[in-house]
Amino acid sequence: MNIVVTGGSGFIGRVLVRSLLENGHNVTILDRRHPDEVGVDFGSYAPQIVIGDIRDAIKVNEAISGQCEAIFHLAAVTSVLRSKLDPEETFQTNLAATHLLLEHARQVGCTKFIMASTNAVAGDVGERLINEETLLRPLTPYGATKAAAEMLMSSYSTCYDLVCTSIRFTNVYGVGMREKDSFIPRLMRAAMDASEIVINGDGLQVRDFLNVRDALQGLMLALNQDIAGPLTIGYGDSYSAIDLYNCVCQITKVDIPLRYGPEQGGEMRAVRVDIRRAKSLGYSPQLGLEEGLAETWLDFRKSAPV
Repeated sequence: MNIVVTGGSGFIGRVLVRSLLENGHNVTILDRRHPDEVGVDFGSYAPQIVIGDIRDAIKVNEAISGQCEAIFHLAAVTSVLRSKLDPEETFQTNLAATHLLLEHARQVGCTKFIMASTNAVAGDVGERLINEETLLRPLTPYGATKAAAEMLMSSYSTCYDLVCTSIRFTNVYGVGMREKDSFIPRLMRAAMDASEIVINGDGLQVRDFLNVRDALQGLMLALNQDIAGPLTIGYGDSYSAIDLYNCVCQITKVDIPLRYGPEQGGEMRAVRVDIRRAKSLGYSPQLGLEEGLAETWLDFRKSAPV
């Protein structure tokens, strides 16, 4: 297939692009950074690369031609904090640009549009399981723009010959996330230099942690099947921030200095997901948290300056 991947130089994008190329697909990356800039080498495979912003109609038009059969839309403002500090940029990047991409997909006759979404669209559900039927009440501009983008995709699915799938990922981690600023890479960096880590709140907030290899499995599932609407992709178990901290200390053999900070507004107390729909379609997460964190730690150590 001829496939466009926005954000193809990013953490999840590079894993997806490599898999698509290895499986014989023709891939065009649309990203603000060239893969070479972030140390990504696709070996003997050669994706087409368009350097530009997904908000730029000229660059989008360059990337999405009449030969495009599927689009993986991964580029986004993904930081909750950044979305709170700059809701306008978040709106333009996460929603307006998604509409631009959908319009180009419709106009050239593309048949699949797969977006990386988030379970943050659900908002605070207490201790209840989140699934595809959960009412959407997002707490932040990040969650709200992803929810709105899902609504746009739903309308394009029903009005046009375009199967739109929103993959609602939990917290994705794994090899290649050294540039990220989420909790796991912060823990890894703290272990590298024995610096302090801050847990906001009481540390009992829980999350489902999904290895990037299992995230890839969810994306490929959407490519290989016609799945309209949302699809929850997670590991299926949740751990508290304290659980995660203790696990990283054990794996790295570093007693990371810990301090508690104030609770952050807009944070979901618990993310516990129901992945039964994905499992019924063939999804089967393979990598548990301890094994995945050990791989991630080795990757961080390899990147450390000598």
